[in-house]
Amino acid sequence: MQEQQLQELRREKWHLNGLPIRTLEDARQFIDSVGFCLLYPQRPPVLAPTFVGAYVGSEDKLPTRQTAFADERAGAANELMVRLLRERAAYEANVYSENNFLVSASVFPYFYGMVGDRNPRQAPKATARSGYSTLAVDTFQIINRHGPIPKHRLREMLGKGVSEAALDRALDELWAKLRITRVDYKQDEGVFWDVLFRWAPEAVKEGMHVSLAESLTALVSKYLDGVLAAQQEEIENFFSPLISRARVREAVNALQAARELSYVHVGGRVLMQVSSLQAAQSINAASFSAAPRSGALVRSRSRTPPARRSAKSFHSRAEKPKANGEKQ
Repeated sequence: MQEQQLQELRREKWHLNGLPIRTLEDARQFIDSVGFCLLYPQRPPVLAPTFVGAYVGSEDKLPTRQTAFADERAGAANELMVRLLRERAAYEANVYSENNFLVSASVFPYFYGMVGDRNPRQAPKATARSGYSTLAVDTFQIINRHGPIPKHRLREMLGKGVSEAALDRALDELWAKLRITRVDYKQDEGVFWDVLFRWAPEAVKEGMHVSLAESLTALVSKYLDGVLAAQQEEIENFFSPLISRARVREAVNALQAARELSYVHVGGRVLMQVSSLQAAQSINAASFSAAPRSGALVRSRSRTPPARRSAKSFHSRAEKPKANGEKQ
């Protein structure tokens, strides 16, 4: 197989082939198909689809996080992404500080099983082992009692001595372990935060009961399903902000031992892919057929996606303007 063929298959799956996503149903199908995506292209590059690329329908001259404010396409893509998040068809996670990271609803319990807290009902404690600062613990307690709560109000309740930078760090500590999430945005008040267990109880409950090993192998399998084929280094690069490379290698080895993965030669490289009949047909077919829709993730654990319920207006990190001095 030639590199050009693989790139063409990815463009088709990632909607970079002139067939952009425009409706909410399009967006649902896209995120379900790829499992994870970034909002904007990442620098340095990471092998993963982007939501803005799927919205534009091309990979040429895509807006970045830094240029999005001046690009109408970025604004429209954000609006569609916000609708997806409101419906809980996707969830946002704190993975890249300068980029939005989206996880499909069907994959999110596995993502929670890898990085989430196993006892979300219990308030975090400020210890060296927990990784939570005292300010993060105080922040969680206020959000738990008064959420959804806007950031400026949260800072007032914590005390005027708390700087905006310190509050941002505390929020990031809690968000990184999926204790809290952004649930709303209002023009005059900014971002609203709430406890994730209250926002998405079904997804959190399911994720609590998935082991780390099961979560990681399922996520690696879904990642390969989403990118069609990848080298070991590309897999490790994608997951490195979340977990050690050694753990990723263990997951890859476990999938190989279970014969869930196979190899495909692309140009002069040897890549891994999901060992399903659909995947093999997609990668090796002479014609560019539809990319695989399932893989080891689906086969390993049959589940029903968390219920989608209506919510108040939600605004993404990249979309929101500054309000009352708020950091973007």
